[in-house]
Amino acid sequence: MIEIGFHTDAFNSAYWSFEQALEWAHKNDVHWIECGMIDGVSWIHGLGYQPHVAMWEDPLMWKEKAASYGVRFSQIDAAFPLSLPQGASLGVEYILRTIRWAHIAGCDHIDTTDDRFAPKGLTNDQALEAMKRSYAQVMEVAERYKMIIDIEPHGFYTTKPEFMEKMLAFVDSPYLRMNMDTGNTFIAGQDPVAFLQKFKHKVSHVHIKDVSDSLAASLRGELTGIAVSQCAIGDGVNADNIRKCIDILVDIKYEGVVSLECEGQGGPLIEKSLAFVRELVDDANKRLAVG
Repeated sequence: MIEIGFHTDAFNSAYWSFEQALEWAHKNDVHWIECGMIDGVSWIHGLGYQPHVAMWEDPLMWKEKAASYGVRFSQIDAAFPLSLPQGASLGVEYILRTIRWAHIAGCDHIDTTDDRFAPKGLTNDQALEAMKRSYAQVMEVAERYKMIIDIEPHGFYTTKPEFMEKMLAFVDSPYLRMNMDTGNTFIAGQDPVAFLQKFKHKVSHVHIKDVSDSLAASLRGELTGIAVSQCAIGDGVNADNIRKCIDILVDIKYEGVVSLECEGQGGPLIEKSLAFVRELVDDANKRLAVG
């Protein structure tokens, strides 16, 4: 069946802690959470004003704490752009350390991506070859941990189907998959439905984002991704695409999480989004049960 989760990015602007995000999940009957990984120490996180987890925190503690709220990790975001010059050093090590943390925390999906811009001084073939070496290092460890490494459409290469196809073939492994993102593909100028249709058998995790009419009118085709939906999911110009993407998930008998990425505003906006997505998912699961 399809299950609902959310990314704690929803509460960045509210300056919530990760535990506050767990409390929100429990209150709203959501059982899957996705968060970012912090490599190091920051004052804003230490003071409890950032809804993500840090590598210095005990992953087993967070696994148990989440379970006490009826919540599990669906994915941990380690999306340092691997196309950047630092991708082969900082990015790879960041992902490898996140794999080990996630394994202890009971999470088996890690999110990765590329940068918004093509790297200067490299041809596309050279940039892809550099990322291929980085993913080869990552996948060697990921397979040992049975950790799914998702590539998310978010940057210059990943939002273009011809490059995403090559990236998903970097390593012949069932653990190299795709995190579909309805908002990023749309704002990048792609058709989210066609994008998902092309890669539907590689999808293992899904981000659900809408796009406001004003943002689409001013920046579609210029951006490659947005952090969160700035309007309630279902209220934007991407709503019909989201419905059609859910239909594709039904067609492929998808079993996994669709994760809301929406500005939370401390609750109201993401709760409206949750109601919209929950209606779609409930209908999808009824069709899956019949089929």
